[in-house]
Amino acid sequence: MNEKKDELKKRLTPLQYQCTQEAATERPFDNLYWNNKEDGIYVDIVDGTPLFSSLDKYDSGSGWPSFYASIDEKKIQQLSDNSHGMKRIELRSQKANSHLGHLFDDGPQAHGGKRYCINSAALKFIPLSELKKENLGEMLFLFAQKKSWQTITLGGGCFWGMEELLRKMDGVIETQVGYSGGKTPSPNYEFVKSGKENYTETVRVLFDPKILSLNKLLRYYFKIHDPTTLNRQGNDVGIQYRSIIFYEDEKQKQEAQALITELETKKVFPQKITTTLEGLSHFWPAESFHQKYLQKNPQGYTCHFERKLNF
Repeated sequence: MNEKKDELKKRLTPLQYQCTQEAATERPFDNLYWNNKEDGIYVDIVDGTPLFSSLDKYDSGSGWPSFYASIDEKKIQQLSDNSHGMKRIELRSQKANSHLGHLFDDGPQAHGGKRYCINSAALKFIPLSELKKENLGEMLFLFAQKKSWQTITLGGGCFWGMEELLRKMDGVIETQVGYSGGKTPSPNYEFVKSGKENYTETVRVLFDPKILSLNKLLRYYFKIHDPTTLNRQGNDVGIQYRSIIFYEDEKQKQEAQALITELETKKVFPQKITTTLEGLSHFWPAESFHQKYLQKNPQGYTCHFERKLNF
Protein backbone atom coordinates (compact mmCIF):
# COMPACT_ATOMS: atom_id res chain seq x y z
CA MET A 1 0.00 0.00 0.00
CA ASN A 2 2.82 2.42 0.87
CA GLU A 3 4.47 1.67 -2.47
CA LYS A 4 1.24 2.56 -4.23
CA LYS A 5 0.94 5.85 -2.34
CA ASP A 6 4.57 6.71 -3.05
CA GLU A 7 3.98 6.13 -6.75
CA LEU A 8 0.83 8.26 -6.69
CA LYS A 9 2.66 11.08 -4.93
CA LYS A 10 5.15 11.12 -7.79
CA ARG A 11 2.51 10.95 -10.51
CA LEU A 12 -0.15 13.29 -9.11
CA THR A 13 0.06 16.94 -8.17
CA PRO A 14 -0.15 17.66 -4.41
CA LEU A 15 -3.76 18.81 -4.81
CA GLN A 16 -4.73 15.75 -6.86
CA TYR A 17 -3.20 13.48 -4.23
CA GLN A 18 -4.88 15.29 -1.35
CA CYS A 19 -8.30 15.19 -3.00
CA THR A 20 -8.23 11.58 -4.22
CA GLN A 21 -6.27 9.94 -1.38
CA GLU A 22 -7.02 12.11 1.65
CA ALA A 23 -10.59 13.22 0.82
CA ALA A 24 -9.66 16.89 0.66
CA THR A 25 -11.86 19.44 -1.09
CA GLU A 26 -10.49 22.00 -3.52
CA ARG A 27 -11.54 25.64 -3.51
CA PRO A 28 -14.75 26.54 -5.36
CA PHE A 29 -14.49 28.72 -8.48
CA ASP A 30 -10.72 28.18 -8.38
CA ASN A 31 -10.31 24.80 -10.04
CA LEU A 32 -9.73 23.45 -13.51
CA TYR A 33 -13.14 22.28 -14.71
CA TRP A 34 -15.91 24.10 -12.84
CA ASN A 35 -16.58 26.30 -15.89
CA ASN A 36 -15.42 23.96 -18.64
CA LYS A 37 -18.02 23.81 -21.40
CA GLU A 38 -16.14 21.72 -23.97
CA ASP A 39 -17.55 18.38 -25.15
CA GLY A 40 -15.73 15.35 -23.82
CA ILE A 41 -15.33 12.75 -21.09
CA TYR A 42 -14.10 13.13 -17.50
CA VAL A 43 -12.04 10.17 -16.29
CA ASP A 44 -10.59 9.18 -12.91
CA ILE A 45 -7.24 10.98 -12.61
CA VAL A 46 -5.78 7.89 -10.91
CA ASP A 47 -6.61 5.08 -13.34
CA GLY A 48 -8.40 6.64 -16.33
CA THR A 49 -11.81 5.05 -15.81
CA PRO A 50 -14.52 7.07 -17.64
CA LEU A 51 -16.81 8.53 -14.96
CA PHE A 52 -18.71 11.55 -16.30
CA SER A 53 -19.70 13.09 -19.62
CA SER A 54 -19.99 16.74 -20.57
CA LEU A 55 -23.50 15.84 -21.77
CA ASP A 56 -24.55 15.53 -18.12
CA LYS A 57 -22.60 18.54 -16.81
CA TYR A 58 -24.34 21.74 -15.73
CA ASP A 59 -23.62 24.96 -13.84
CA SER A 60 -24.92 24.44 -10.31
CA GLY A 61 -23.53 27.74 -9.07
CA SER A 62 -21.45 25.86 -6.49
CA GLY A 63 -18.08 26.51 -8.08
CA TRP A 64 -17.29 22.81 -8.55
CA PRO A 65 -17.92 20.60 -11.59
CA SER A 66 -21.50 19.36 -11.26
CA PHE A 67 -23.18 16.49 -13.09
CA TYR A 68 -26.73 15.15 -12.86
CA ALA A 69 -25.65 11.62 -13.84
CA SER A 70 -22.60 9.43 -14.20
CA ILE A 71 -21.67 7.37 -17.23
CA ASP A 72 -22.02 4.09 -15.31
CA GLU A 73 -23.33 3.87 -11.75
CA LYS A 74 -21.41 0.63 -11.25
CA LYS A 75 -18.14 2.56 -11.55
CA ILE A 76 -18.88 4.79 -8.53
CA GLN A 77 -19.29 3.89 -4.85
CA GLN A 78 -21.70 5.74 -2.56
CA LEU A 79 -20.58 5.82 1.09
CA SER A 80 -21.96 7.45 4.23
CA ASP A 81 -19.90 10.47 5.31
CA ASN A 82 -20.58 11.98 8.74
CA SER A 83 -17.48 14.17 8.89
CA HIS A 84 -17.48 17.90 9.71
CA GLY A 85 -20.77 17.58 11.57
CA MET A 86 -22.73 16.80 8.40
CA LYS A 87 -24.47 13.77 6.93
CA ARG A 88 -23.43 13.41 3.33
CA ILE A 89 -22.95 10.77 0.66
CA GLU A 90 -19.33 10.43 -0.37
CA LEU A 91 -18.51 9.40 -3.92
CA ARG A 92 -15.51 7.19 -4.67
CA SER A 93 -14.44 5.50 -7.88
CA GLN A 94 -15.07 1.77 -7.72
CA LYS A 95 -11.81 0.55 -9.21
CA ALA A 96 -9.18 3.01 -7.93
CA ASN A 97 -11.07 3.99 -4.77
CA SER A 98 -10.39 7.64 -5.48
CA HIS A 99 -12.32 10.17 -3.44
CA LEU A 100 -14.29 12.17 -6.00
CA GLY A 101 -16.67 14.41 -4.08
CA HIS A 102 -20.23 14.14 -2.77
CA LEU A 103 -23.75 13.41 -3.99
CA PHE A 104 -26.57 15.84 -3.16
CA ASP A 105 -30.31 15.82 -3.86
CA ASP A 106 -30.58 19.44 -5.04
CA GLY A 107 -29.86 18.80 -8.73
CA PRO A 108 -32.14 19.56 -11.71
CA GLN A 109 -35.49 17.87 -11.14
CA ALA A 110 -35.91 17.34 -14.87
CA HIS A 111 -32.90 15.02 -14.70
CA GLY A 112 -33.71 13.15 -11.50
CA GLY A 113 -32.73 15.71 -8.87
CA LYS A 114 -29.17 14.48 -8.28
CA ARG A 115 -26.06 16.63 -8.10
CA TYR A 116 -22.70 14.92 -8.36
CA CYS A 117 -20.41 17.56 -6.88
CA ILE A 118 -16.90 16.56 -7.96
CA ASN A 119 -13.39 17.89 -7.40
CA SER A 120 -11.68 18.90 -10.62
CA ALA A 121 -8.48 17.52 -9.09
CA ALA A 122 -10.02 14.03 -9.07
CA LEU A 123 -10.65 14.15 -12.81
CA LYS A 124 -8.90 14.37 -16.14
CA PHE A 125 -10.85 15.85 -19.02
CA ILE A 126 -10.49 14.28 -22.46
CA PRO A 127 -12.05 16.27 -25.34
CA LEU A 128 -13.84 14.51 -28.19
CA SER A 129 -10.90 14.97 -30.53
CA GLU A 130 -8.63 13.07 -28.12
CA LEU A 131 -10.90 10.13 -27.23
CA LYS A 132 -9.61 7.75 -29.89
CA LYS A 133 -6.00 8.52 -29.03
CA GLU A 134 -6.80 7.70 -25.40
CA ASN A 135 -8.43 4.38 -26.42
CA LEU A 136 -11.86 5.69 -25.48
CA GLY A 137 -13.39 5.84 -28.95
CA GLU A 138 -16.49 3.96 -27.78
CA MET A 139 -17.43 7.06 -25.78
CA LEU A 140 -18.04 8.92 -29.04
CA PHE A 141 -21.32 7.02 -29.41
CA LEU A 142 -22.70 9.03 -26.47
CA PHE A 143 -22.50 12.21 -28.53
CA ALA A 144 -24.37 10.95 -31.60
CA GLN A 145 -27.56 12.94 -31.01
CA LYS A 146 -25.82 16.19 -30.06
CA LYS A 147 -23.51 16.05 -33.07
CA SER A 148 -26.24 14.86 -35.48
CA TRP A 149 -24.32 11.65 -36.15
CA GLN A 150 -26.11 8.37 -36.85
CA THR A 151 -25.61 4.78 -35.74
CA ILE A 152 -26.62 1.51 -37.29
CA THR A 153 -25.83 -2.06 -36.26
CA LEU A 154 -24.89 -4.67 -38.87
CA GLY A 155 -24.43 -8.43 -38.82
CA GLY A 156 -22.72 -10.30 -41.61
CA GLY A 157 -20.42 -13.00 -40.31
CA CYS A 158 -17.43 -12.76 -37.97
CA PHE A 159 -17.36 -9.25 -36.60
CA TRP A 160 -13.56 -9.01 -36.82
CA GLY A 161 -13.51 -8.76 -40.59
CA MET A 162 -16.67 -6.68 -40.85
CA GLU A 163 -15.34 -4.05 -38.48
CA GLU A 164 -11.93 -3.85 -40.13
CA LEU A 165 -13.46 -2.91 -43.49
CA LEU A 166 -16.28 -0.68 -42.24
CA ARG A 167 -14.08 1.41 -39.96
CA LYS A 168 -11.98 2.56 -42.93
CA MET A 169 -14.88 4.21 -44.77
CA ASP A 170 -14.69 7.98 -45.11
CA GLY A 171 -17.36 9.37 -42.79
CA VAL A 172 -17.24 6.53 -40.27
CA ILE A 173 -16.38 8.07 -36.91
CA GLU A 174 -16.11 4.92 -34.80
CA THR A 175 -17.01 1.24 -34.78
CA GLN A 176 -17.58 -1.24 -31.99
CA VAL A 177 -18.21 -4.98 -32.16
CA GLY A 178 -20.78 -6.69 -30.00
CA TYR A 179 -23.87 -8.86 -29.77
CA SER A 180 -27.47 -8.10 -30.79
CA GLY A 181 -30.76 -9.91 -31.22
CA GLY A 182 -31.07 -11.94 -28.01
CA LYS A 183 -32.76 -11.35 -24.67
CA THR A 184 -30.31 -12.43 -21.94
CA PRO A 185 -28.50 -9.32 -20.62
CA SER A 186 -24.72 -8.98 -20.96
CA PRO A 187 -24.03 -12.04 -23.12
CA ASN A 188 -20.44 -13.15 -23.58
CA TYR A 189 -18.71 -14.68 -26.58
CA GLU A 190 -19.16 -18.26 -25.44
CA PHE A 191 -22.90 -17.73 -24.94
CA VAL A 192 -23.32 -16.19 -28.38
CA LYS A 193 -21.09 -18.81 -29.99
CA SER A 194 -23.48 -21.51 -28.77
CA GLY A 195 -26.22 -20.05 -30.98
CA LYS A 196 -28.58 -19.40 -28.08
CA GLU A 197 -31.42 -16.88 -28.31
CA ASN A 198 -30.66 -15.75 -31.86
CA TYR A 199 -27.78 -13.56 -30.77
CA THR A 200 -25.69 -12.27 -33.66
CA GLU A 201 -22.13 -10.98 -33.90
CA THR A 202 -22.59 -7.38 -34.98
CA VAL A 203 -20.72 -4.17 -35.73
CA ARG A 204 -22.17 -0.93 -34.47
CA VAL A 205 -21.22 1.91 -36.80
CA LEU A 206 -21.15 5.59 -35.85
CA PHE A 207 -21.08 7.78 -38.94
CA ASP A 208 -21.52 11.37 -40.05
CA PRO A 209 -24.41 11.51 -42.58
CA LYS A 210 -23.04 14.80 -43.95
CA ILE A 211 -20.05 12.80 -45.23
CA LEU A 212 -21.38 9.26 -45.59
CA SER A 213 -25.02 8.54 -46.44
CA LEU A 214 -26.75 5.50 -44.99
CA ASN A 215 -27.41 4.29 -48.52
CA LYS A 216 -23.71 4.35 -49.41
CA LEU A 217 -22.81 2.63 -46.14
CA LEU A 218 -25.34 -0.16 -46.73
CA ARG A 219 -24.22 -0.63 -50.34
CA TYR A 220 -20.69 -1.23 -49.09
CA TYR A 221 -22.04 -3.58 -46.42
CA PHE A 222 -23.59 -5.75 -49.15
CA LYS A 223 -20.27 -5.81 -51.01
CA ILE A 224 -18.15 -7.02 -48.09
CA HIS A 225 -20.18 -10.11 -47.18
CA ASP A 226 -22.33 -12.69 -48.94
CA PRO A 227 -25.97 -11.91 -48.08
CA THR A 228 -27.25 -15.06 -49.81
CA THR A 229 -25.82 -17.75 -47.50
CA LEU A 230 -28.32 -18.37 -44.71
CA ASN A 231 -26.74 -18.40 -41.26
CA ARG A 232 -23.32 -18.67 -42.79
CA GLN A 233 -20.37 -16.57 -43.91
CA GLY A 234 -17.51 -18.50 -45.46
CA ASN A 235 -16.33 -21.15 -43.03
CA ASP A 236 -18.34 -19.61 -40.17
CA VAL A 237 -21.64 -21.43 -39.74
CA GLY A 238 -24.42 -20.67 -37.26
CA ILE A 239 -27.19 -18.21 -36.59
CA GLN A 240 -24.69 -15.89 -34.92
CA TYR A 241 -23.19 -15.30 -38.38
CA ARG A 242 -26.42 -14.45 -40.20
CA SER A 243 -26.87 -11.42 -42.42
CA ILE A 244 -29.02 -8.89 -40.58
CA ILE A 245 -29.53 -5.14 -40.31
CA PHE A 246 -30.63 -3.82 -36.93
CA TYR A 247 -32.28 -0.49 -37.73
CA GLU A 248 -32.79 2.28 -35.18
CA ASP A 249 -35.78 4.07 -36.69
CA GLU A 250 -38.39 3.70 -39.40
CA LYS A 251 -36.38 5.74 -41.89
CA GLN A 252 -33.42 3.37 -41.61
CA LYS A 253 -35.75 0.42 -42.03
CA GLN A 254 -37.29 1.88 -45.19
CA GLU A 255 -33.90 2.71 -46.71
CA ALA A 256 -32.57 -0.77 -46.01
CA GLN A 257 -35.67 -2.46 -47.42
CA ALA A 258 -35.59 -0.28 -50.54
CA LEU A 259 -31.97 -1.22 -51.18
CA ILE A 260 -32.65 -4.95 -50.75
CA THR A 261 -35.58 -4.66 -53.17
CA GLU A 262 -33.32 -2.86 -55.68
CA LEU A 263 -30.60 -5.54 -55.41
CA GLU A 264 -33.11 -8.34 -55.92
CA THR A 265 -34.83 -6.57 -58.81
CA LYS A 266 -31.48 -6.05 -60.55
CA LYS A 267 -30.46 -9.62 -59.71
CA VAL A 268 -27.12 -8.41 -58.39
CA PHE A 269 -26.72 -11.73 -56.57
CA PRO A 270 -27.44 -15.07 -58.26
CA GLN A 271 -29.28 -16.41 -55.20
CA LYS A 272 -31.99 -14.89 -53.03
CA ILE A 273 -30.87 -12.36 -50.41
CA THR A 274 -31.37 -13.75 -46.90
CA THR A 275 -30.64 -10.49 -45.06
CA THR A 276 -33.32 -9.72 -42.49
CA LEU A 277 -34.31 -6.43 -40.87
CA GLU A 278 -34.95 -6.08 -37.16
CA GLY A 279 -35.40 -3.13 -34.84
CA LEU A 280 -32.44 -2.78 -32.48
CA SER A 281 -33.49 -3.58 -28.92
CA HIS A 282 -30.01 -3.61 -27.43
CA PHE A 283 -26.37 -3.73 -28.39
CA TRP A 284 -24.00 -5.41 -25.94
CA PRO A 285 -20.32 -4.54 -26.52
CA ALA A 286 -18.10 -7.59 -26.96
CA GLU A 287 -15.08 -8.28 -24.78
CA SER A 288 -12.10 -5.94 -25.23
CA PHE A 289 -10.17 -8.81 -26.86
CA HIS A 290 -12.50 -8.60 -29.88
CA GLN A 291 -12.49 -4.81 -30.32
CA LYS A 292 -10.39 -3.69 -33.33
CA TYR A 293 -9.05 -7.25 -33.42
CA LEU A 294 -7.48 -7.06 -36.87
CA GLN A 295 -5.80 -3.75 -36.06
CA LYS A 296 -4.12 -5.45 -33.12
CA ASN A 297 -3.57 -8.71 -35.05
CA PRO A 298 -3.07 -7.83 -38.76
CA GLN A 299 -2.52 -11.47 -39.70
CA GLY A 300 -5.62 -12.61 -37.85
CA TYR A 301 -8.51 -14.57 -39.37
CA THR A 302 -11.00 -12.90 -41.68
CA CYS A 303 -13.27 -14.07 -44.49
CA HIS A 304 -14.37 -10.58 -45.53
CA PHE A 305 -13.32 -8.70 -48.64
CA GLU A 306 -14.84 -6.20 -51.05
CA ARG A 307 -16.56 -7.82 -54.03
CA LYS A 308 -16.53 -6.16 -57.44
CA LEU A 309 -20.25 -5.63 -57.88
CA ASN A 310 -21.93 -2.95 -59.97
CA PHE A 311 -24.75 -1.36 -58.03
